[in-house]
Amino acid sequence: MKPVVAVSNQKGGVGKTTTAINLGASLCRRGRTVLLIDLDPQANLTSGIGLKGRPAPGGTVYNALMADSTVSVMDFVVPTSVSGLSLIPADRNLTGAELELVDLPNRESRLVPLVTGARGHFDFVFIDTPPSLGLLTLNALVAVDQVLIPLTCEYFALEGLAELTATLQRVRTGFNRNLEIGGVLLTMADSRTNLGRQVSEEVRGFFKDKVFTTVIPRNVRLGEAPSYGLPAIVYDKRSRGAAAYIALADEILGLEQTLNMARSSESA
Repeated sequence: MKPVVAVSNQKGGVGKTTTAINLGASLCRRGRTVLLIDLDPQANLTSGIGLKGRPAPGGTVYNALMADSTVSVMDFVVPTSVSGLSLIPADRNLTGAELELVDLPNRESRLVPLVTGARGHFDFVFIDTPPSLGLLTLNALVAVDQVLIPLTCEYFALEGLAELTATLQRVRTGFNRNLEIGGVLLTMADSRTNLGRQVSEEVRGFFKDKVFTTVIPRNVRLGEAPSYGLPAIVYDKRSRGAAAYIALADEILGLEQTLNMARSSESA
């Protein structure tokens, strides 16, 4: 099954949006098709990919969430400047969605029809979630197969991990028994500092083999690229940040190949 992944952490400023954009673009560079879904009311993913104010014919993700009938995913998809990379955008209407969802039927699973439709059109789907554990994030966790958790290599990075893992367990129990942690990504790393190395060791001790080998460095180009509406691999493909996300894409594709080979052996 083609993977659908929520890029999620209840802490802000950990590199969720940067990861969604640049991992998605890097996978496209490797010949895959990728859909990004902006589920954050701040809509930084939409502006960071250069599509602010450009809704699809069906509207934005807000319109898909609030629809009374089954939606067609392609009505909400907008192509980006990167070949193979598409977006379901967000806008300011999403700000009130948390309150509006409370009174709607199936309030925890409104995103499921959209994601189900996307599986038939794209190799990967990444959902950029808000930095909170409200109804929007819950909708993402109910709809996806995996969670990718970005963590900064800083002192406060480990705070809230127990709460996040407990939330994932509650979602498994009540809504999505197949939900799993697809990977933990260390971001904004500075290997020159003792603190960065210590945090990395603690995270790897906590999550074991769920932590990606690839580490995303602290890099100016990663911060500059969204202001130009471009992924870093387009803005400056020679930058350390761009190279790291290409390496992450290759690591994920390698893990996917290994998993597929294992499944083939089991069925033989």
